[in-house]
Amino acid sequence: MDIELGIQNVTRPVNFSSDESAEKIGSIIAEAVSNGSLIDVTDNKGRRILVPGNALGYATIGSETRHAVGFGAL
Repeated sequence: MDIELGIQNVTRPVNFSSDESAEKIGSIIAEAVSNGSLIDVTDNKGRRILVPGNALGYATIGSETRHAVGFGAL
């Protein structure tokens, strides 16, 4: 699933993919924003993304559906 985090006063958003569910990512973000703690998520390459919850401008959580890759007959 693709995730985009917009950070206040930063021009470019943080984009990454994660194997976590949309509900799990959403609850991590919601808890961090409400408590003013760090958003701490791991992407699908094993990297940790840490963003202060009070600096978050927006979050976009993509769909969990896997899209077929390749050529199909019409």
